[in-house]
Amino acid sequence: MVLTLLIFVVVASLIFEYINGFHDSANAIATVVSTKVLTARAAILYAGVLNIAGAFMGTHVASTIGKGIVATDSVTQGVILCALLSAIIWNLITWYYGIPSSSSHALIGGLIGATIAKAGYHVVHFEGVAKKVLLPMITSPLIGFAIGFLCMVSILWICAKANPNSVNKYFKKLQLVSSGIMALSHGSNDAQKTMGIITLALVSYHALPTFEVPYWVILGCAVTMGLGTMGGGWRIIRTMGTKMIKLKPVHGFAAETSAAAVILSASYFGIPVSTTHIISTSIMGVGSTRGIHALKWGIVGNIVMAWVLTIPVCMVIAGILYRVLPV
Repeated sequence: MVLTLLIFVVVASLIFEYINGFHDSANAIATVVSTKVLTARAAILYAGVLNIAGAFMGTHVASTIGKGIVATDSVTQGVILCALLSAIIWNLITWYYGIPSSSSHALIGGLIGATIAKAGYHVVHFEGVAKKVLLPMITSPLIGFAIGFLCMVSILWICAKANPNSVNKYFKKLQLVSSGIMALSHGSNDAQKTMGIITLALVSYHALPTFEVPYWVILGCAVTMGLGTMGGGWRIIRTMGTKMIKLKPVHGFAAETSAAAVILSASYFGIPVSTTHIISTSIMGVGSTRGIHALKWGIVGNIVMAWVLTIPVCMVIAGILYRVLPV
């Protein structure tokens, strides 16, 4: 029974990773598609390959997910399976409505909710959750907004006397680089979360003596996320690329560069941030340089509401699943 659950967990983890890829593909390619620098097909393939490469950049975030959220001795295969199922359900709901939400926070919320349902509140590492989940959840989007705004203001100042058409032609080439770095950063942070979950399941099964991510887990998560990204999440790509604000190549470059800088820094320090939150607020920050009226606040409000609801809703879903399913 336990081995069967472990197999279900690994399969569910890879399904989650695939859905994470197509749900969050907009993070890397929405701006480059909306500015017509690349065709959708070319952008998806480009992002998919770099997502895979980014997944091999380290395992610091995986360790945070696997060891820093809840007490590992209270985690069973059933707990992990319910956490994954809740995150998958939430991702599919937000994808259906075209709302960019955080796959990371969905997974973390599910893990907390299922563990509490099994063993109670005392098994949650509240200090770790506060420092490496809740605090970054608030600060990283704000940092993304601020850096996006400052980056765009700097570009406008530097290019103040240049011809706008010439500037956009130049930034079309630069955006190829910035979108690639954004895809790389997405892989470096998001792929590691599923690596952490699978490794936690292996430790729980006693297949690993210590929490150390096996190479096959890294490879499996990297390839699965890359394939998911290549599948594309068109509903969310439209929301981020066109519905929030109309983008030009210079705006896309500023947003992608700003977001990638924040995400790569977080990956280095092992902080599981939401790439969706950061690229979204970077786009908002860049767009706000054209005036607050340039942002479509109804769309922004829906996005923020999804951000606020993700962790608590996934906690509830995972808790209910743990009580209902025979795990």
